[in-house]
Amino acid sequence: MLPEALTIARDLDLDLVEVAPGANPPVCRIMDYGKFKFDAAQRAKESRRKAVHVGIKEMKYRPKIGDGDFDTKTRQVAKFLEEGHKVKITIMFRGREVFHPELGKKILDRIADQMDGMGKSESVPRLDGRNMVMVLAPDKRAKQSAASRDPGHNGNGSAPASAPASASTPSADAAPPAGTGSTTGTAEPAATAAPPEAAAPAAAPPDEPAQPAGDVSPAQEPSEGEG
Repeated sequence: MLPEALTIARDLDLDLVEVAPGANPPVCRIMDYGKFKFDAAQRAKESRRKAVHVGIKEMKYRPKIGDGDFDTKTRQVAKFLEEGHKVKITIMFRGREVFHPELGKKILDRIADQMDGMGKSESVPRLDGRNMVMVLAPDKRAKQSAASRDPGHNGNGSAPASAPASASTPSADAAPPAGTGSTTGTAEPAATAAPPEAAAPAAAPPDEPAQPAGDVSPAQEPSEGEG
């Protein structure tokens, strides 16, 4: 069998590749091995390109930080979480500030409250020398649940189709328009208006005077021979 397979592969200018060497008999495949290796390398390269490299970012705060700086740094933390990175929050103490860790804990709690739905704390705040550290990780479940609760989200990222307008459907109680032959329910058909010609008698021509009511027409006058 093997010599025959080799002969067929050489006739087709292809390679004979052993696929399952442990099988009895071994399974081989006739293919272009160079093209197979090239396609496999391209697929591996594409998968590496699409892979998300998760890193740990760090953002440093001070116990007496101002509101403007706090908002700026917190927006950057939210951006890191949106990109899928973990964020290490560090509160730096100076001098006698280290004896008041509750100030740093208050700032970390404030950050965690603002990041609710975007990130979750992986560890409780802890003292590390003269610093207090907390690590936030992206909360994927919260994002998915928020997307499912969104009324404009229907599962595939597109907005739901709007319902057809109900104004186009005539109401059952509405009377049909005049002149139509069909009626709805017990509504009576609309009376047809008389044409203007039948409403008033035709006027006499201007050159022929109207005949008085008492005159006798020539057809009714007696003839001379009668009587």
